[in-house]
Amino acid sequence: MASHAHHDHHEPQGADLMKAAQATLEKSGEQWTQMRANVFEALAAFAKPASAYDIAEALSKSEGRRVAANSIYRILDVFVAANLARKVESSNAYVANAHPDCLHDCIFLVCDSCGQTVHLDDDVVTRGVRSAAQAAGFLPVRPVIEVRGKCADCA
Repeated sequence: MASHAHHDHHEPQGADLMKAAQATLEKSGEQWTQMRANVFEALAAFAKPASAYDIAEALSKSEGRRVAANSIYRILDVFVAANLARKVESSNAYVANAHPDCLHDCIFLVCDSCGQTVHLDDDVVTRGVRSAAQAAGFLPVRPVIEVRGKCADCA
């Protein structure tokens, strides 16, 4: 499969993305609660990767009550396991997966200047990473590749 970025005009957004996320979560055996819906909606609204604290702050403002980051972390763990969110490991932040029903290993391009993060799918590269890990006797579960540098706007 050729490399492509998941930031094109075909990405589901708004209600369509929420429906896709709910269907994917329920298919994984989890419940789609109001709190989980609120967390997903808040995460999807961020233009850049968001931390649990960013999401807790956004929800606290919108709900008029304090939302603890600990509860957000637990929900984000469920989202990552169900493929609704991806974790940018180097910044301990999350992005909503615009294609929750599509399972790919992640390649993130992270700008050290502005923080913009682009998610690419390149099955040739990620298959190579999985093969190298297996050749070393390691069973890869969820490879995440991050390339840090400068985006075109900051370069």
